[in-house]
Amino acid sequence: MEKFRRAYEAFEKAFKRFEEVKSQNLMSFFREEFYTEIVVKRFEYLYEALWKTFKEFLRVRGIECYSPKSCFSELLKESVVSYSEKELLSELIYIRSRLVHVYEEETAKRLRDRILQGDIYGLFKELLVRLRP
Repeated sequence: MEKFRRAYEAFEKAFKRFEEVKSQNLMSFFREEFYTEIVVKRFEYLYEALWKTFKEFLRVRGIECYSPKSCFSELLKESVVSYSEKELLSELIYIRSRLVHVYEEETAKRLRDRILQGDIYGLFKELLVRLRP
């Protein structure tokens, strides 16, 4: 349970940092490419913290998972997330994978804009509440 609590705290901290980027008008302070890099990096931290929190949450329930995809599938089986939430979580896997290998500025901007949309933010926020130890 202690590992889950620590993972959750890291997720909560990463969410707050992501929320700062989303809620503040940082575009007025930074050039667009710097803003994109900030959003992408905060998203990466949040994504990693989320799936590791899920991993520990499931471990407490006696379920082992070793990747985001397997964790997200187990969460659906355990009725922790709905099918539509699982689909959005699968999209996060795709986005995270693309971000690692994005070399074109326009692609990075499109992914940044997708990351900042309300459904992704809302999912992170809902899961933060739902998983609270």
